[in-house]
Amino acid sequence: MKRLEDGQISRRERQVMDILFRLGKATAEEVMNELPDPPGYSAVRALLVTLEGKGLVKHGKDSRRYVYQPTVPEKKAKRSALKQLIATFFDGSPEKLVASLLDPQDQKLTSEEIDRIRKLIDEK
Repeated sequence: MKRLEDGQISRRERQVMDILFRLGKATAEEVMNELPDPPGYSAVRALLVTLEGKGLVKHGKDSRRYVYQPTVPEKKAKRSALKQLIATFFDGSPEKLVASLLDPQDQKLTSEEIDRIRKLIDEK
């Protein structure tokens, strides 16, 4: 779990984790079918074995097939990814992230979205 917190998973590994969070559990073939521009079956199995080695997924058997599922809650994984994003692109500053999200040149937020954001900030 420490590797997730340190941001030590690749883009492909994150894609696999997203699929497992969405599906709850899946075989390597099911993961492969959900991946954009999927690699071969062996590569998907290797990704799952790597994620298992990092303690992020576990497997069980369904007949002769391995079925994989996440070992970390999705919320914790998202929080970890966000921390890594902030550290990497925004000098560790949540304020800079929010400012970037609110920049009218980059984002076209509706007034409803802005109102919801204000409400979230006021609740904190």
